[in-house]
Amino acid sequence: MLRLPALFTVPGDVLAGTAAAGARPGPRTLLAIGSSLCLYEAGMALNDWADRTEDAAERPHRPIPSGRIRPAAALTAAGALTGAGLALAAGAGRPALAVAAPLAATVWAYDLALKHTPAGPAAMAAARGLDLLLGAAATGGGTRTALPSAALLGTHTLAVTAVSRRETTGGSVLAPLAALATTAALTRLVTHRRTRLPAGRRAAAAPGLPGPGPAEHPLQVTGALAAALGAAYAATAGRPYFHAALNPSPPLTQRAVGGGIRATIPLQAALAARSGSAVTSLLVAALAPAGRMFARRSGMRKVSIT
Repeated sequence: MLRLPALFTVPGDVLAGTAAAGARPGPRTLLAIGSSLCLYEAGMALNDWADRTEDAAERPHRPIPSGRIRPAAALTAAGALTGAGLALAAGAGRPALAVAAPLAATVWAYDLALKHTPAGPAAMAAARGLDLLLGAAATGGGTRTALPSAALLGTHTLAVTAVSRRETTGGSVLAPLAALATTAALTRLVTHRRTRLPAGRRAAAAPGLPGPGPAEHPLQVTGALAAALGAAYAATAGRPYFHAALNPSPPLTQRAVGGGIRATIPLQAALAARSGSAVTSLLVAALAPAGRMFARRSGMRKVSIT
């Protein structure tokens, strides 16, 4: 029910937001990551509770229709995880709570009302964007400088969610084609249009000036890192999207959704490198092999967001 392999895509939101704000990860970042993980898992539990009737017909193997989890237990878990997420955000400071509250509201609105409407993909995209802004708010760096990164991550999520709406029935060529075009555009933006560095990183990068921020690699190194991670993002998402566009069968559509979810990590890492933080970027990138290893060991190779 909790889709644990997908959980490895969550910390990178907060870390990318921290990098975009020009700050280094710290104790408040850890609290924000904890909040993000709780709210993500709340959404997974609530999703299964809300879709229990539909899953009984289309996905009888899932925990609630199979009888492994009672509906009341799933709803209780969703509420408890939401409360824990908000409490952890409050521990990271009022700015973090100010972002976590609308994030939690978006998660509940998506699962209970918006998922099967035209607004569903946009709601999911907004949740990912807010999750990145949570990292920026928790570090005290402000959310304004993180808005471009949040928009890019949200656009990727919008494309993946649009594809996922047909993962059980297939038949949609337009959604994977649009996702493929979106991936190409995002790859170009991440690798060729680097955002203006936050003030702390600009000072740290200036010759002879220590700057208030952490020591960073030269800009040409982070630029090369962003290019390499952007290529990894394009390869991870692009190939399954292309296959689904050629043959929009349910198995290939599901594989495209899984590829899009896995591609979130290299995109987050590329965004961190784009913001001038090589160390944070490599930390995020390290989550990808960890997630694959966990998926193999647990036998949970199918990853979905619906």
